[in-house]
Amino acid sequence: MDAINQPLLSVDDLSVAFHQPSGATTAVDHISYQIKRGECVALVGESGSGKSVSALSILKLLPYPSASHPSGQIRFKGRELLGMSEREIRGIRGNEISIVFQEPMTSLNPLHTIESQIGEILQLHGGVRGSKARARILELLTQVGIPEPETRLASYPHQLSGGQRQRVMIAMALANEPDLLIADEPTTALDVTVQAQILALLAEIRARLGMSMLFITHDLGIVRRIADTVCVMHTGKIVEQGPVEQVFTDPQHPYTKALLAAEPKPDPAPPRPEAPVVISTDDLKVWFPIKRGLLRKTVGHIKAVDGVTLAIRKGETLGVVGESGSGKTTLGLAMLRLISSDGPIVFLGNDVQGLKFKQMRPFRRDMQIVFQDPFGALSPRMSVGDIVAEGLSVHQPELGDTEREARVVKALQDVGLDPATRFRYPHEFSGGQRQRISIARAVVLEPNFVVLDEPTSALDMLFQAQMVDLLRELQRKRDLTYMFISHDLRVVASLASHLIVMKQGKVVEEGPAADLFKDPKTDYTRALFAAAFRLETAPGGAAAQ
Repeated sequence: MDAINQPLLSVDDLSVAFHQPSGATTAVDHISYQIKRGECVALVGESGSGKSVSALSILKLLPYPSASHPSGQIRFKGRELLGMSEREIRGIRGNEISIVFQEPMTSLNPLHTIESQIGEILQLHGGVRGSKARARILELLTQVGIPEPETRLASYPHQLSGGQRQRVMIAMALANEPDLLIADEPTTALDVTVQAQILALLAEIRARLGMSMLFITHDLGIVRRIADTVCVMHTGKIVEQGPVEQVFTDPQHPYTKALLAAEPKPDPAPPRPEAPVVISTDDLKVWFPIKRGLLRKTVGHIKAVDGVTLAIRKGETLGVVGESGSGKTTLGLAMLRLISSDGPIVFLGNDVQGLKFKQMRPFRRDMQIVFQDPFGALSPRMSVGDIVAEGLSVHQPELGDTEREARVVKALQDVGLDPATRFRYPHEFSGGQRQRISIARAVVLEPNFVVLDEPTSALDMLFQAQMVDLLRELQRKRDLTYMFISHDLRVVASLASHLIVMKQGKVVEEGPAADLFKDPKTDYTRALFAAAFRLETAPGGAAAQ
């Protein structure tokens, strides 16, 4: 086969095994697929199906020697990658093949600014420095939708929202215009409007550069929009592959049929105007000072939350939606008194604003949070069982070891995890499985109020529907009250009885969720809903580009 007609990437009979003292586990089981020049191939499947492991094998990023390849070849431009030395593969990483990881907070260096991290890529692979590098960095940040990129050059990763960190990762991956981009859930942390922008950007770059893409996702709406070919993975095997429209309209394998049928059912908890208010706030503000100069004088403020008033009643779910950086997560953290704010916060009839750390402790059992980034929220030094049990040890020390263990086992079962895995550590789980652990840690305490910050963003479609059912069941069984922060409007519609729409720290629209979805009043809300609708209905392959 000549160089023009041969596939850019060819994966043949690839297997991946992980070796532990207890024995070997097969994560990828004899898979084969090809990516042509300019083609986008999507790998879809449930969390833990082997999607990310197979992609990491391409760049030899697995933890060798505990990981091995019992069978298979990976050929890129006719060169065999698995047999390359570390020095040889470095010449390909970040230059000819780039990757966007699922969890940006663990991929970005917390000690370096955004400018230095993107600049390092340009310098290492292209020798670009100084003003040229700065101009290229600004161009990349603009392309991926970072507002006012000049003000973000000196920012560190922790100063950006989850969505903004993901955009920086995409900018780094595209810096050297690679031949193949591996995108591992690149839009997971992004709201629907930015998702649409990023997908349009990737499609434009593909068309301009003839770039190929391996797109790993659990969002079937995105697969329809961007991919030409889809490979469906289940328990380490590719159970079905073919052109997107063919697989979506006429699926052959039972798992593919189940995946396409999975959809959270709209069945939110009904409004309860007579129920007591669990938590409320009036004119809540979270302003971060902007300090400049030698004396670090305050010259202005970033108004992350700017005058928000709300009340959530017992058994209800408040949905909070808006673009990345709109203040959704900051609002949730302020309501839980995890960051400083101005304005009264009344929880279970008590004004908790201004309470010291020890004074807040009696309320902590009744207010819990599930964070957006599970890997950053779970201690790498603790086993899963210890992580889930930690809250019980702090808030219910009277429990005996047997009863505490039983509560942990039940919590893990409730979120769909095998209790036998509780002796393992967070890095041994997939992104979706880590999110389940975070939810188990929150519900094990049987709280009254739970802030759910993008709890389903890392989950595949099948488990997303199961998790929505679980959250709904827990709510009805225990009369839980939720603040549900999300950019996935389908999930919000399935859970939220009341909705607030945030933009630049302010609430631009609020009301009963069913009414807002049916008839949004503001242009911003209409644009938000329209972007979500386009992602759901866009056709696949070239037509979507």
